[in-house]
Amino acid sequence: MTFVAFVNGLLLAALGALMLLDALVLPATRDIFLQTGLLTSFIGGAICLTTSSNHGDLHRLHSFLLTGSTWIVAATAGALPLWMFGLSGTDAFFESMSGITTTGSTVMTGLDRTPPGILLWRALLQWLGGVGFIVAGIALLPFMRVGGMQLFQTESSEKGGKELASAAQFASATVWVYLALTCLCMLAYVAGGMTQFEAVAHAFTTVSTGGYSTSDASFGHFEGAYLQWAATGFMLAGALPFAWYIRILNRGTLRSEQVRALAVTLTVSILLLTVWRVISSGAPPLETLRLVAFNVVSVVTTTGFATTDYTTWGPFIATAFLCLTALGGCTGSTSGGGKMMRWILLFRSTFMQLRQIRHPHGIFPIRYEGRTVGVDVLSGVTTFFSFYVATVFVLAIALAFCGLDTTTSVSGALTAVANVGPGIGSVIGPAGNFASLPETAKWLLVIGMYVGRLEMLTVYVLLIPAFWQAFR
Repeated sequence: MTFVAFVNGLLLAALGALMLLDALVLPATRDIFLQTGLLTSFIGGAICLTTSSNHGDLHRLHSFLLTGSTWIVAATAGALPLWMFGLSGTDAFFESMSGITTTGSTVMTGLDRTPPGILLWRALLQWLGGVGFIVAGIALLPFMRVGGMQLFQTESSEKGGKELASAAQFASATVWVYLALTCLCMLAYVAGGMTQFEAVAHAFTTVSTGGYSTSDASFGHFEGAYLQWAATGFMLAGALPFAWYIRILNRGTLRSEQVRALAVTLTVSILLLTVWRVISSGAPPLETLRLVAFNVVSVVTTTGFATTDYTTWGPFIATAFLCLTALGGCTGSTSGGGKMMRWILLFRSTFMQLRQIRHPHGIFPIRYEGRTVGVDVLSGVTTFFSFYVATVFVLAIALAFCGLDTTTSVSGALTAVANVGPGIGSVIGPAGNFASLPETAKWLLVIGMYVGRLEMLTVYVLLIPAFWQAFR
């Protein structure tokens, strides 16, 4: 337990240092970040000094507690500057949790007039949340065997032919890839006409597939086709497995089943919706292709940027976008949602069951990336989707009890659990935000964002009394 506290102390100290850096770089909000930075650093340092980093072997139970606590600690610390800036406690925590989970739902308005220090802090929260989730996906979730994630361990473990010499080297290489993509995205945005500040802020939230913007109009503030295509490419880059990038650099191979599945899904969705939009409304084909591609990639990768209110394109397209919200990018990326690896295994498991009904005595092994998938992995995937659906359902019912309409309740629940950002409808759709929701609804969505980011079971296991008895 002391090691869990020690890591959280280090996290607070690091966040405090970043607040102080923000105070030095952007003087308009210096007092806010100076005070919160000193306070957060002091608390983090005190925790580190009073706990021990000597933990021995990290038990799997500690991993659950560590993963569950760090996101709450980070969201709480991240909310302090926003609260001192003038947001209510509820709104500040909502905005911070949305940032650190890379959801992108916002309660803030007037972003075009908001001080750069606050905008940079929001973007930085998403960037840190993105890299934090990748590292957790590599180091902790496979170890905890959550939602079939042990299958992903084959990409970074000795049993599955690891890409680098150790998990630490693999995590380090992942961070370098993350940094490289962020810098490339930044340069692309500057080349497209963004100011240096806009380029930095949007690069942070693009590669992390977070979706916070510096403008109320989101990415629609930038009308150039080049910038929108560049953002489409880098949103997709953030949704691809970072292990895949390392494999390309080390082995020169592009093979990946989930990358192929994501590419096919996006291509079919974009072409179908583009054709439908052109035929139904007579919209210009090339412009429609660009707008559809941007927004489909934004939703599927759970980034949440928007260039237009696509819910006004008709009920078919609005429904299609609602369905796309649940998909997510690839395992081992910054994306939320169900993840392509799990969708592949779910479909193959379903087809296997259908074949089993027809041939009761047949044996039909399920394979992924050339390996036979074990029963434990399939069970984990099935359990994940069961909790995924149940969480969205319960959250939608709870939001409806708060007085929200059906569209807002269902899309709000789905977008929170999938960590996408905008929902469907006039209230929380691409042209709206979450500011007008009741406080109770905001706290419910905070829970949804938190549970969704930590893959459901990581949080729910903490609610079992037997879990805590193990620490006695």
